[in-house]
Amino acid sequence: MQKTITLPPLSLYIHYPWCVKKCPYCDFNSHQQQGNNDAIYIQAVLADLENQLQDNLLQGRTIQSIFIGGGTPSLCTIEAMKMLFLGLRKTLDFAQDIEITLEANPGTTDKNKFAELRKLGINRLSIGVQSFNNKHLKNLGRIHSSQQAVEAINQAKAVGFDNINIDLMFGFEGQSVAECLADVQQAIDLQPAHISFYQLTIEPNTFFAKHPPKLEAETNWEMHNQGQKLLAKSNFPQYEVSAFSKRPAKHNLNYWQFGDYLGIGAGAHGKITIDNKIMRSMQSKSPKDFIENNQNKTQLVDKIGFEFMLNALRLKAGFAPDLFTSRTGLTLADIQKPLQKGIDLGLLERKKNIKTTAKGFDFLNDCQVLFL
Repeated sequence: MQKTITLPPLSLYIHYPWCVKKCPYCDFNSHQQQGNNDAIYIQAVLADLENQLQDNLLQGRTIQSIFIGGGTPSLCTIEAMKMLFLGLRKTLDFAQDIEITLEANPGTTDKNKFAELRKLGINRLSIGVQSFNNKHLKNLGRIHSSQQAVEAINQAKAVGFDNINIDLMFGFEGQSVAECLADVQQAIDLQPAHISFYQLTIEPNTFFAKHPPKLEAETNWEMHNQGQKLLAKSNFPQYEVSAFSKRPAKHNLNYWQFGDYLGIGAGAHGKITIDNKIMRSMQSKSPKDFIENNQNKTQLVDKIGFEFMLNALRLKAGFAPDLFTSRTGLTLADIQKPLQKGIDLGLLERKKNIKTTAKGFDFLNDCQVLFL
């Protein structure tokens, strides 16, 4: 018999679907911007929020974190952003220590825009650098240069942003280990609060899937290992698969700890606990369809134990057994068989927390699939 699920913290994800152009590796819901219809889109986003809140999804909760992702949200006009935050603050209660993150592309920002975004209450930036090497930036289809990336980070700091994430990718065609480590060192030297460091993957339905670059598995593994060692040595401890910081992102931690989040905007997904059930929500990917129809669909999560593990095992520290029960309504007895198998295989360990071993962290998919 399922136990009562404790209502978890609540976050908000907002999707902005437009970019200057589509990158060849990107499988996110992004579309090349044609003209400016930011005001119309933001009106639809706020209508989406109003529609979802009719179902009592807040249940008395304040919003602990907001993440505005894309696409390229830093493309959005300040006027439309003001409209967005005016609507959000009218509708929602923000936690006193709320974390509000905006994804930014160095090719779409300047010091004045950063200052205006900060005035709106945005207090964290995730800057999509990917590389500080101009040759690799060109091959990745990025619209910014290495110099623009450095300038963007320094400009953000100059107007008061002290919680900045730098997104770094590795494993490009022709990239050497030395080039990868130079990127990591450059990011460290810029002294952000957080660094995301992850491997280029070839996703279906992307330009790279149709025209795959040549990737060297052995070289990539070396970059992965040496990059992580350099980050650890430089006081950026790894707390999640691709996240390195002494200051973990509150919003991402809520995902990985199986918290709740509303998802609004074209292609946005949400996860909500209500009436002792866990529901997933999804919006139409097409911005045009989203604006015209605004039909949010929901479905019941049935493989709750697997979904929890898919998230929580990404964390280096793992999770407390009590968290598993409170967020899923299940007990450890419900997962005892796969849990014991993982322990027997040397992939998992159970002490104060349940977490992967060093071997298990390297073979995370094998750990997660045990619970499927």
